[in-house]
Amino acid sequence: MIASLPMYDWPEVRAATDRYWQAIRAALGQGPADLTRGFDDHLAHWQRPDLLLSQTCGMPFRTRLHGHVALVGTPDFGLPGCGPGFYCSVLVVNAQDDRAQLSDFIDDVFAYNDGGSQSGWAAAATHAAGLDRRFSRLLATGSHRASLRAVADGRAAMAAIDAATWELALRHDPATARLRVLDRTAPTPGLPYITAGQHDPAPLAAAITTAIDDLDAGTRAALMLRGLIHIPAATYLAVPTPSPPVA
Repeated sequence: MIASLPMYDWPEVRAATDRYWQAIRAALGQGPADLTRGFDDHLAHWQRPDLLLSQTCGMPFRTRLHGHVALVGTPDFGLPGCGPGFYCSVLVVNAQDDRAQLSDFIDDVFAYNDGGSQSGWAAAATHAAGLDRRFSRLLATGSHRASLRAVADGRAAMAAIDAATWELALRHDPATARLRVLDRTAPTPGLPYITAGQHDPAPLAAAITTAIDDLDAGTRAALMLRGLIHIPAATYLAVPTPSPPVA
């Protein structure tokens, strides 16, 4: 079996992530000794039949993975303005840019991590569509961290950053000092934990709940963990999916 927790696995919190996994493994009574890291094809990884546990994004769950994997639960990070287990995208711009509204930026360069990302692309595109607008000048960066740095460095005018990633960035990335939050998108279900489709997710959910309760306060704070929430698959599937980015 393999396990991974790739979505918030920044180097600055990697040791805490490893402690979290060991707590899950101990509560579950099985699992690989170490997390799998360094894979490039996330969709292939998430669909492996030997996947014990991983974390995906809401958009690939509803568009590619639903029906092929089992939903375990969603971590709650206690994010501002979001209900338990929910998150949003923070629309960030350069702190030196005094434009005040999204419409002022819509025709400028928008940095996004990946066209399959709920927080980096879909949430922002849906938000812009509410103004009957569309981002047209695009910069693909490969990660949220690269997107926020692109805005800080002046290579892009705006980026949509996962709110949990933004909290990590405020703690660990000096580039945030050169950014400001222009707006936030509507909350949607957070990044779910999944297991291979043939696995029973209930023991995993119980083990994760126990693990979070058993973690020391410093590890929970480093990973922003508040608990595990059950969000029905139907709630994920109801989130709008915009057209993919087209440069």
